Amino acid sequence: MRDIKLWCFVFLIFTAGFAAFAQPFQVGHTTINFTDATRGNRVIATEIYYPADVTGDNVALTSVAGDFPVLSFGHGFVMTWDAYQNFWSALVPNGYIMAFPKTEGSLSPSHLDFGKDLAFVIDQMNLLNSDNTSVFYNRISVMNSVMGHSMGGGASFLAAQLNSNIKTIVNFAPAETNPSAISSAASLTIPALVFSGVNDCVTPPNVHQIPMYNGLSSTCKTLINIIGGSHCQMSNSNFFCNVGESSCSPQPTISRAVQQTKINTYLLPWLDYQLKGNCSQGSLFDSQITTDNAITFQKNCIQCNNLDTNTSALANSISVYPNPVNDFVVITGAMDKKYKIVLYDSTAKIILEQSFIHATTINTASLAKGIYFYTISEEGKKTLEGKIIK
Repeated sequence: MRDIKLWCFVFLIFTAGFAAFAQPFQVGHTTINFTDATRGNRVIATEIYYPADVTGDNVALTSVAGDFPVLSFGHGFVMTWDAYQNFWSALVPNGYIMAFPKTEGSLSPSHLDFGKDLAFVIDQMNLLNSDNTSVFYNRISVMNSVMGHSMGGGASFLAAQLNSNIKTIVNFAPAETNPSAISSAASLTIPALVFSGVNDCVTPPNVHQIPMYNGLSSTCKTLINIIGGSHCQMSNSNFFCNVGESSCSPQPTISRAVQQTKINTYLLPWLDYQLKGNCSQGSLFDSQITTDNAITFQKNCIQCNNLDTNTSALANSISVYPNPVNDFVVITGAMDKKYKIVLYDSTAKIILEQSFIHATTINTASLAKGIYFYTISEEGKKTLEGKIIK
């Protein structure tokens, strides 16, 4: 009987995953030049990929009823939109429209203008929803996300700060920008998902992604660190990115295909919950993240059952670093607040419980190499959970 129950559980998980990642749509493509009259008639050339019944340029949007969330995606420094086919190939068939502004591709880009472009494209796509001459007429969802890689990831923070119509933010190895993406994060309360590569030598997580994540005021935010992952493997192979990455260390210890599969494992269910309200996909996201030995993570909410606002606000003030750890891990929280951290090994055995006020340093020198989980509570309420690697 136990084996039958176990088989049924595995079957349900498999079929749920299959349904979530089934790809009923083909990929249509068009190019639109948006014009921003408020910035001297600035032209924002944008490549757009959308769900269709047949693959091709300027084909009709799918005849399947429904509207689709828009994802405005920013490219990396001197990179071009076509390096991100891995994203539109994964997301468009699952019912998303992806827009790639092609601006700021020079050796001296304006990060602020790029952030404005990403935000502007969201608004322009919303306007096309009311244009009966557009292929997107009555097919644009009110839900959307600003996204990006490297420079574009940093610019996505600027975009979200500039445009209150943006619902979520997702980025991949985001780089610090000028003006500062780290500073901009503090003003953002929308749901946020940040991916980093532990072996990223171009934008090291401790300098770029972790401060951005810690700075976010979002009541639901998640940081996923891909073990062995790198900066350039977030996208498809790109000459300029590869040259930059080849000159630094550490190098990736997993393949590009493995890293991108890992991204899609979390990106798709997260978007399906945040932008489409699919609670089962939110639960899938939460169940996968706690058992996945290929990542470490930090998050302050449960999909479909978020922590209350006060609890999430407390979580935003807590930092756990470095990650991966060597001999010590530092936990800092709000001044004068009393916390309790519980550290577990991979078998869920408690190996440490410690109360502290404001901050503490834990000696991890005696711990064996491996994956460890933690929960941090304040006044008996769990405010943060995560995973560290030794």
